[in-house]
This record gives sequence, C-alpha cells and structure tokens, in this order.
Amino acid sequence: MRITRDMQAMGPAPAGGAVLSLGVFDGVHLGHQAILAANRCTAEELEAEPTVLTFGSHPKGVLLGRAPRTLTTLDHRLELFERAGIKHTIVLPFDQKLSQTSAEDFTREILVKALGTRHFVLGFDSHFGQGRRGNAELLAEMGYEISVVPMVMVAHRGVSSTAIREAVELGDLPAARRMLGRRVSVLGTVVTGNQLGRQLGFPTANLDLHHELHPPVGVYACRAHVLAGDRIERPVGTYGAVCNIGFRPTIDGKPADLPVVEAYLLDFEGDLYGERIELEFVECLRGEQRFAGLEALKAQIARDVAHGRERLSQESPQG
Repeated sequence: MRITRDMQAMGPAPAGGAVLSLGVFDGVHLGHQAILAANRCTAEELEAEPTVLTFGSHPKGVLLGRAPRTLTTLDHRLELFERAGIKHTIVLPFDQKLSQTSAEDFTREILVKALGTRHFVLGFDSHFGQGRRGNAELLAEMGYEISVVPMVMVAHRGVSSTAIREAVELGDLPAARRMLGRRVSVLGTVVTGNQLGRQLGFPTANLDLHHELHPPVGVYACRAHVLAGDRIERPVGTYGAVCNIGFRPTIDGKPADLPVVEAYLLDFEGDLYGERIELEFVECLRGEQRFAGLEALKAQIARDVAHGRERLSQESPQG
C-alpha cells in the first residue's frame, strides 16, 4: 500500500482516478470494514485506485480541545487498511487551518483535484470540512458520484468506536470482538525493560503502545503477530503468547502511573527490540496479583504459561 504524508510530494493522480473514503476509522470495526469493502469493489468496477484519506491525530483534539484514547494508532490503522485491500492512504495533519477549510474547497482542491477522485464511498454519518458541513448530500449537490454505506448493527446496537471503547475498557472482549469483526488487538513497539522476565526464565517483550487503548489489567492468552521493523507488511511470524497488563506490584512496590504491557511469546527465540508486535487478546486468564516474592511469582508465571498454552490450543489462530 502506498502511503502519502506530504501532499506536495504526492505527484500526479492515478491514471484511472481514485475511489475515496475519508475519516478517522478508529478501530477499523465492522462498519468501517463495510465502507472499505464497498470502496474496493467500486474501484474494481471503475478500474480506479481504492483510496482512503485519514488523519494523523483525532480531529476532536483540535475541535474540542481533547481527544479520546484511540482503539488503533495511525500505524495500526494503516496496517488494517492494507489488509482490507486499500492501495493508497493519504494521512493529513488535522490542524486549525484544515478545520477552517470549507467543505467545498476541501472537496475541489484536495479530494478531487489533487487525488483525482471519481467516486466517493462514505459512511452514513460521514462529515468533513468547516462546521462538518461536508456530507453525502453536499457532494451530490456538487455533482459527484457517491455511495453511502448504512449503519452496521450488532445485537440490535449500531457499531461505533465509542461502543467498542466502552467494551474494551470494561474488559468485555466478546462484545468488542463482535463489533470489531476480529479480536481486540493492540500494536506496539518492543522497548527495553528491566530484564527481570529473562532472569525468571520467561523473557518478555515490553510494548510501547503509543497511547493505544488496551483491556484492563490482568493476564491474557494472546496471539502475537511479529511485524518487521517499521514497514507496513504481513506478519513475519505468529506465535501464541501470554501477556501481562499491570503495575507489577510484586516487583515495583508502589504502582506506576501507567500499566506495563509485556508479552511472553511461546516457543520464540530471537531479538525483538525495535520490532512491532500486534497482540490479539483471546481470553483473560486472571486478574493482577501481588505475590510474596519472586519465587512465588515465577511459579505463577509457569502456571499462567501452561494455562495460556492450553487455552490457545483449543482455538484456531483465526478464532
């Protein structure tokens, strides 16, 4: 997938034009996936390029002065766009200047002139431009071809990023999974930890999630997809894993400000520092506990690993 972060360096629009969808797409949930699938199908019919325009940061940070914790960082969204068959993603910085650009100017100068858009595929609640005036009705009035994808319903409730955030924060992995159309997952970069896991015989990969929302503290059975470096490409390996999200009370004493996310990859050997890992949460194995000492902690980790291995053996990698 081609990624454009600088419009000035983008070059000419594709010869066949673009089919465009735009938005934050936080979570890339079932509703978003329906938009991306419709985009891809329309692009195939028109022999155009399936294209997404998204933003480097959540627009609410500028519009409201605060932004929600995201289900998916930009890096994670880009990975999911590529898996959905999108061939070109444009990442725009959402700033005051962009927020004050009229929907008409934004459409003519960026969406059509710069990107060569021939057809728009929008969600039922898609809005853009100053005052959120841009929508399917405005595009139709301007003479553009549009397809609108209706709301996707799950268990009589409309699928939304807000509803999924609530489920993830509550630890309701099944509910979040039904709305996502996949397991809850996080994507982070492996950073240096305190090496204690290695000393205990269970070397863990400490993940920097770049502010991505994660389930509550606890120990989880997971699938770990290791992705090479900072490139957006297929996983270079998928492993069973046991992940701990928590404040490590046995080790660190007083709680830290933020929980640590660390994963022990089953049957993995090698150096993961600097690599990206996408963790899919299969099941919560237990809550966080304080143990009498490191030997008790080591014994519990061994039980967690055995329990996680057993649980993962009962479910296919695709779930």
